[in-house]
Amino acid sequence: MTNNDILIRLRYALDIKDNDMVEIFKLGDIEVTREEVQMMLTKEVDSYDYETEEEYEQALEEEEILPINNNKLESFLNGLIIFKRGRQEPRPGQPAKPPFSNEPANNILLKKVKIALALTTEDIIDIIGEAGVTITKGELGAFLRKKGHKNYKTCMDKYARNFLKGLALKYRD
Repeated sequence: MTNNDILIRLRYALDIKDNDMVEIFKLGDIEVTREEVQMMLTKEVDSYDYETEEEYEQALEEEEILPINNNKLESFLNGLIIFKRGRQEPRPGQPAKPPFSNEPANNILLKKVKIALALTTEDIIDIIGEAGVTITKGELGAFLRKKGHKNYKTCMDKYARNFLKGLALKYRD
């Protein structure tokens, strides 16, 4: 799953409007326009959608996608936390803005959405379960640990995709 896919699915799951997306990016210290947000949310062209190779190549040339790197995705998720919960004043000795993590996007997604929506570990297990996938508390805990911890594990696309699917089932019904 690409970072753009994550953003598209998260936007759908939480029913975030374009103007709110611009505001969330702004809260995460990134200035974007509504048009740039729409370019980020453009689904990539897939060769299976076209009859001939020429049609596919033509579509690739016309495609206007603004790719998102991990830092931009993390900034958006930080903005989502502020959007949902409000800005938190830094404690003495703490930096005003946390440094970017070097973790995979799926792990960042789980951690930041957990904070933004004030979810518990059991809530996340239930959300992933709604999508039809079973995850143990230990597995989830390994995804939520800090990179470098002896029990840290990289969150696979299967769990991130089903977490976003479960969020859509929970929040859009």
